[in-house]
Amino acid sequence: MEEDPPPATGDEDEPVGPKKSELRSRLGWAVIRAIYDGLPDFQVRRLEGMGFGPFLRLEELAPNVALIQVLKERWDLECHAFLFLWGHMVPTLEDVVRITGLRVDGQAVTGTTYTSYQEPVERLLGLEVRGERSSLVQRTVLQASLGVVSAHLQTGEGQAEHMERMTDDARAAMAEEEGEAADRDLRRFLTLVIGKMILGIRGDPVGCRFLPLLEDLSSVGNYAWGAALLAHLFDSLGTSSRETGVGVLPPPLPGSQGGKATRRWRFCRDERSLRRQVTLIHDALDTVPFGHVQWTPYVGEDDATQPWVERGRPYFGRDIWLHCFNTVVLLHHRLVARTLGLHQAVVEFPTRQRSWERPGRSFRGIQQITDWTVQVREQLDDWERRGKEVVSEAASDEDYFRAYARKYGAQLDPEGQISSLEGILHSTIQQRDDLQAVVDQLQAELDRAQQMVGGASSSREDPGRSVLEGQLASAAARAEDALAQLREREQELRTALARTTMLEAEMAELCLRPEAAEVARWRQEAEAAARWQQEAAEATR
Repeated sequence: MEEDPPPATGDEDEPVGPKKSELRSRLGWAVIRAIYDGLPDFQVRRLEGMGFGPFLRLEELAPNVALIQVLKERWDLECHAFLFLWGHMVPTLEDVVRITGLRVDGQAVTGTTYTSYQEPVERLLGLEVRGERSSLVQRTVLQASLGVVSAHLQTGEGQAEHMERMTDDARAAMAEEEGEAADRDLRRFLTLVIGKMILGIRGDPVGCRFLPLLEDLSSVGNYAWGAALLAHLFDSLGTSSRETGVGVLPPPLPGSQGGKATRRWRFCRDERSLRRQVTLIHDALDTVPFGHVQWTPYVGEDDATQPWVERGRPYFGRDIWLHCFNTVVLLHHRLVARTLGLHQAVVEFPTRQRSWERPGRSFRGIQQITDWTVQVREQLDDWERRGKEVVSEAASDEDYFRAYARKYGAQLDPEGQISSLEGILHSTIQQRDDLQAVVDQLQAELDRAQQMVGGASSSREDPGRSVLEGQLASAAARAEDALAQLREREQELRTALARTTMLEAEMAELCLRPEAAEVARWRQEAEAAARWQQEAAEATR
């Protein structure tokens, strides 16, 4: 996806409506859908076999510029994760496959990058690149080769008529039978889809670095295009400028489920001014109580209707290197182990020290011929081994929250580490409630055992009495152990509450110190002025 920088000036009274980048992206998706609808049936079947069918049947793909702007500010380059008051959040391969339907299993999207792509573009697409040392093709030229010469609304034309016209134009330009011409049509369409919507760059051109992978159309479906999308998204979010193309994966938005705010990667469009949207999103992210965040994505989903999800499942829940030619980034899934139903065990967060160095963004693989299957062999082996499974033996999230507060507290929480401590307390309270439920269950079991023993006491010769007494003793011991653990956890809770209260007092004092210092400075200036007046008065005598 493409993203434009927001205007430097303006206020909440600026014109309401979608930004230019959103309009351009919606138009780009409309063109792709129109061409797709104009393809012959045998081409549609080929795309389905390659795994692009679910993606191409999506209703709409357009970025939310305000959300992207806010979230890029919270992107951590070292962890490849968003930083929130309640911990790390990371878009995962499961998010990609469920949202887009793109394949996240199979061969990594990698290979050799060249100094010029003129030869493969001419041979495979019948087009020209923008320059001698370029991998870019003009979008309008590529669309025209697929029959869509004019993608803009004509005078008096409605949206339905607009789509129908583009579809008819595309259908008229397509080869109706299989052969070299049909293969060229399909490569052109795939270049537009992948180069603009999956691995999109800013502006009008379409990148073609992946074109050599399209030469053998029978192998196109073997590549993990969804994983390449995620690598491209991570790389785009890691740039300092908002002017970089951003992938199609939408950012997280709060929803309502069971009285708690849940986190799900889903689409949402807002027509209000960009500045107001950004402000509202900032406020929402900074004020959501910790205990109201519960990220349990895709619970209850019907996976039977999404076979591509089942194919990608061996890659879910794992730390794994993602590949898109010279973009190679690590998905730190262990930072969000809670999404797997595990307690968070990580207390040392990743740094940017790597065993290898990726060229800077300005390199882009076109200054020299580079075989990335050799250059990043270790990371490619990791992908082929499906990374490393995320496991955790932690009994709570407390250590993680403490480490998170130490590393990011000042960055995320202007009032100190209070919000992070609230997370620790929330985790403790949850465990206390769990233990209380165990105690209640054991108490009920104890009561039942006592009733059974009481009923059997009338007959000392009852052979079941000893068995019942043993059950009673076992239940009593288990109840006592659970109660002891509960008391211990309650004490930890009280200690944590005391720490929070103390921290609040310290922060309140710190908030007052600048004011006291300011008063002291004013007092000193006033005393200096008084001395100056006194000296001036004495000098005039």
